[in-house]
Amino acid sequence: MTQGSTATRTDEFRSPWMDDELAAVAELAQNFFDKHVTPHQKRFADQGFPDKSVYRELGTLGLASMSIPTEYGGGGGTFAHDAVLFHQQVMAGDHSLQLGVHSGIVPHYLNAYGTHEQKLHWLPKLASGEWVGAIAMTEPGTGSDLQNITTRAVRDGDDYLISGAKTFISNGRNCDLVIIAAKTDPTLGARGVSLIVAEVDDNTTGFERGRILEKVGQKGQDTTELFFDQLRVPATNLLGDREGAGFVQLMQQLLPERLICGVAATAAIERALALTIEYTKSRNMFGQTLFDLQNTRFELAECAAIAKISRTFIDDCIAKYLVGQLDASTAAMAKYWLTDQQCAVIDRCVQLHGGYGYILEYPIAQMYADARISRIYAGSNETMKDLIARSL
Repeated sequence: MTQGSTATRTDEFRSPWMDDELAAVAELAQNFFDKHVTPHQKRFADQGFPDKSVYRELGTLGLASMSIPTEYGGGGGTFAHDAVLFHQQVMAGDHSLQLGVHSGIVPHYLNAYGTHEQKLHWLPKLASGEWVGAIAMTEPGTGSDLQNITTRAVRDGDDYLISGAKTFISNGRNCDLVIIAAKTDPTLGARGVSLIVAEVDDNTTGFERGRILEKVGQKGQDTTELFFDQLRVPATNLLGDREGAGFVQLMQQLLPERLICGVAATAAIERALALTIEYTKSRNMFGQTLFDLQNTRFELAECAAIAKISRTFIDDCIAKYLVGQLDASTAAMAKYWLTDQQCAVIDRCVQLHGGYGYILEYPIAQMYADARISRIYAGSNETMKDLIARSL
């Protein structure tokens, strides 16, 4: 089975928040990945980053910023439109484009906290795919501890001078716009964090892209180090109406980021199950198919139950988020539990593939390598449990 296996193209269940318009978006997204991404996956993995032209193709089709208002170049839709895109990306087996960041995260920081003029300047370029977006939060010594970042932004007249280092930055190699979390007042802890937007290219003074990090999976995704050495950014690029609002902004926007993780994890569970059902029904063993063996059937039955529970849970989260009723604790539950199940189900599916499950020619092997990071990024699952415990 290859990445375009028919096992990933069957959608027997329609989520209650889906409608005909969203179904059409799903078809458009599927065609986009089939044409512009899947055929190039090996090359993207070999070079360590996707071609920037793919983002422009995404923008041309109107898929890049579907939940951003039309006034700013977006599609005027909702999170449901983005969720359909992220689902189709997983079903296509794409592990190169970090659309969760480019389409689901960065534009919403700008839309939520930017001025009208800032949004008019930045958002259309992200929506068209002319620019690729990134957000630089994590530092080598902080991980999930965002209130203790050391990157500094010092006011110098009408500018900020930004100095520091960031790591694990998705879209770091390709980004043209990066939201930087920095301390504008290091004496205030979390209350001294601000978010500042920088427009960058390889010739920007004070800005350097580090190496593309060699990861266990998602090898086509440009995860890099970024370095700032007196990077001069206009003070008008501050997000929000005052310094020190960055930590609150991060906490507010981490909720949808964790929901995106849950959407992708659920899709991965469903894809792994479909691929494995198809494989076991076609694999002969001991005079019968692998699917006919009781252990196989029991394993798949349990995975199918997990998939159904996961889909029901994430659909409920999406429905609540669409009407402003999803709380941070439930979003943390979705991120932690669904990514845990993603890794567990894919591992069981690898086992059912036998030796072929360890061969990258088979999609399940690539899914196994790609999945592990899901329990770490957007806040480790241990951090999610701590957040949940605070609400008990």
